[in-house]
Amino acid sequence: MIASVVGAVLAGVLAAPAVRGLVVRYAVPEGEPWRTACPSCARELRGLPPTGRCPGCRTGLGPGAWQVEAVTAAAAAGALAAGRPSDALLLLWVAGVGVVLGFTDARVHRLPYPLSWTLAAGLAVLLTVLELVDGSPGVLLRCLLVALAAGALFELPVWLGLMGPGDSVLALGLGALLGRYGWSAALTGLVAVVLLAGLWSVGVLVAALVRGRPVRGLEVPMGPFLLLGTLLAVLVQP
Repeated sequence: MIASVVGAVLAGVLAAPAVRGLVVRYAVPEGEPWRTACPSCARELRGLPPTGRCPGCRTGLGPGAWQVEAVTAAAAAGALAAGRPSDALLLLWVAGVGVVLGFTDARVHRLPYPLSWTLAAGLAVLLTVLELVDGSPGVLLRCLLVALAAGALFELPVWLGLMGPGDSVLALGLGALLGRYGWSAALTGLVAVVLLAGLWSVGVLVAALVRGRPVRGLEVPMGPFLLLGTLLAVLVQP
């Protein structure tokens, strides 16, 4: 297990430049085109160094130095530690795309459809293959039901204008994942998401009051909490 976790950390660090490049690409405000080049020197953006600066002009792009690298490595290690060996590919897929989604949502409060639907589609394929190989196709029905329930639950706040449409798509995909582990895992994930988002909101509110700053609005980026709550729910499964 230790060797697997160390390997996952190294793999996460190696994948981080590409992950950072995707964060910079998709973390743009609603209505703007995806960022494919450095806004200062027009250099094409692909992999980016851990400093978070453009290799051409040294302009700062995206999250701060080593933030993406640390989270990617931790997510990869957590994915391997959380599941059975047969789940490794499934959870690593969620970790890889999830890091991009989490950072993007945290920066611009949106979950782009190309990312959220890619995550959901990949989960659908991988879950189908795993359950058929395991000889338990009946679990697929539960995955579908949990996915639909999670998507519908998070679609209501979207209709009310309290969340972005990408949140319900992400919930749909992650719901399918939790369905593999059972209804109790789905309930645990929901409780974890609500608690984490609530604690973050309270922390932001208290920090604003302590600093004497006005609280004009409290937009909660649900993406990171959906992903983290799902990971915690998988971790506590026997």
